[in-house]
Amino acid sequence: MSIFWKNKILLAKIEATYGTDSAPTGGANAVLATDVRLSPMEGNDVSRDLDLPWMGTQGTLPVDLHAKLAFKVELAPSGTRGTPPAWGPLLRACGVAEVIAAGASVTYNPISSGFESVTMHFWVGNTQYKLTGARGTCIVRVTASGIPYLEFEFTGLFVQPAEGARPTPTLTGWKAPKVASTLNTPTFTIAGSALVLRTFALNFGNAVEGRFLIGSESVIITDRADAVEATVEAVPLTTLNPYALAVSASPVAISLAHGTVAGAIATLSIPAAQIQRPSGLENQQNIVEWPLRIVPTPVAGNDQWTLALT
Repeated sequence: MSIFWKNKILLAKIEATYGTDSAPTGGANAVLATDVRLSPMEGNDVSRDLDLPWMGTQGTLPVDLHAKLAFKVELAPSGTRGTPPAWGPLLRACGVAEVIAAGASVTYNPISSGFESVTMHFWVGNTQYKLTGARGTCIVRVTASGIPYLEFEFTGLFVQPAEGARPTPTLTGWKAPKVASTLNTPTFTIAGSALVLRTFALNFGNAVEGRFLIGSESVIITDRADAVEATVEAVPLTTLNPYALAVSASPVAISLAHGTVAGAIATLSIPAAQIQRPSGLENQQNIVEWPLRIVPTPVAGNDQWTLALT
């Protein structure tokens, strides 16, 4: 019997104890994802390197087994101020804190310790794949005339796949997004200057590594290198001078707001962004555009960026 790739179900739930299956359910923990990519059995193969009286390949032993799961979800808040979005647990498993102000906002910011993890259950047909102790990294991507996305890549501990009963996913918590446009994305500024934006991507840059020792196996986040890439329409240098900013390494504030209705507004703030050396100019429809590389830097620590939902 053929297994159809489109016949997929994905669940994810925060773990109370690292590496212990948190038993996500279709009713409470379904993920509305796109562009799913699964690597179900990553690791290494150790050769026995036996000295034998004949030539030929030898058997190997699999070690350091883990799985990777990558996918995108639409960047759309819950629709209710102070209510976390359905994708909140996914961000939390990427080294991010979730701060809820009841009836007002949900704000996400990077952290440097106390990382959470998720259990993921993934079905293709009736074949169930599991990742426990999963942690990951994310890219927040906004493109003109496109759907804003959160692009995730998770690494988790390996669990033997098996045939299993498929749950019924409830996806009502996942709200429809708004495309990035002048109407729906009212704010993009660098150093207080409003700019015309083509593309924007905030890469968390998490270093996600497997740690496989005797007595302990885990997936850990060992470092972070946040980075932004943005393409904007060039303006006179008297308005904004990225070359002077790169030379001085002076921090500037960046703000990107998407959404206009209360409960569905996402605002990404970078209070101390360092503009790096511009790499050149681009010609788009005979209009000059700047591809910019930007480094979000901490001010007091763990505050290099915030994503506020209001």
